[in-house]
Amino acid sequence: MPRTRLTLAVALALLATPVLSACGGSSAASDAKVVTVYSADGLKGENGDGWYDKVFADFQKQTGIKVKYVEGGSGEMVQRAVREKSNPQADVLVTLPPFIQEADRKGLLQKYGPKDSGQVGGADKAEDGTWTSVVGNYFGFVYDKKELKRAPRTWDELLDATYKNKLQYSTPGVAGDGTAVLIKAVHDFGGKEAALAYLKKLQANNVGPSASTGKLAPKVDKGELLVANGDVQMNYAQSKSMPNLGIWFPAGKDGKPTTFALPYEAGLVTRAPHSENGKKLLDFMLAQKQQQEVSEIGGGFAARQDVKATDTNAIALTKVMDGVEFFEPDWNDIDKNLTSYVEDWKSATGS
Repeated sequence: MPRTRLTLAVALALLATPVLSACGGSSAASDAKVVTVYSADGLKGENGDGWYDKVFADFQKQTGIKVKYVEGGSGEMVQRAVREKSNPQADVLVTLPPFIQEADRKGLLQKYGPKDSGQVGGADKAEDGTWTSVVGNYFGFVYDKKELKRAPRTWDELLDATYKNKLQYSTPGVAGDGTAVLIKAVHDFGGKEAALAYLKKLQANNVGPSASTGKLAPKVDKGELLVANGDVQMNYAQSKSMPNLGIWFPAGKDGKPTTFALPYEAGLVTRAPHSENGKKLLDFMLAQKQQQEVSEIGGGFAARQDVKATDTNAIALTKVMDGVEFFEPDWNDIDKNLTSYVEDWKSATGS
């Protein structure tokens, strides 16, 4: 449901890296009133009004612990954590699947079951206790409601000359939502070869690669693009300040729109420099109040099964998903074969 822009937060965090490295692993660092989060984009607001903004501010007010935030693509965040494995800088890692599974497989996550994680469904947390969904989400696309009379309905519509240099999707293997394009295409076209044959044709209209899904929605809102990929939570939240965004789901071979769950999944980093603070933040994210605010503030879906949102956003999100069929990818299989899938995509599209 990995979301992926390099923001000012990333630049500032990169500048701060030497300082973090200097204190990483020391007893003083473990006692510091700070926690560092590496996350896929989408939960932090464009104007400081996102779910993360509220959660981090409330967390600091309650605990005195300041959150240092680094944002990028899901794959990008995992790659950074891999590079830092011998001297970890992050305490909490949040990505879309299959990248949290990759992080787990590469030993980047330690076992920790946040308080109230028993309220999270079995499919939304790791069997070995290394990660837990904190915000529910679904894959989707956006279109420009101002320039197009209606949303596209099928994948084939996107091959029309109308979308020449007006269509873009983020890069599979780098962005969680970009990887989701490939996963959905394989499902909707009934196999990898058919999906890659289609994506090869789509290159005629595609602007080109993008490491960031989050950067695409503003381009759609301004009319620079007519269509781009995204996810329901991020795009719904963006639509509050981008009125021309419309969310849609390409139809499968039977003509019915489909999607799949693409939740934000969080884990405690192995040998985290501020491990106890990381645990406190994960507990806080899954607390009743914060989960109730997922739809109300973040435009997403609560990860807890016992939270039944009834706010205006929750009602609107139900309408967005009305009539859409859901399928469940085999994330462990995708994680195992993702490298070959991405290489095959690169070969097919010349990317």
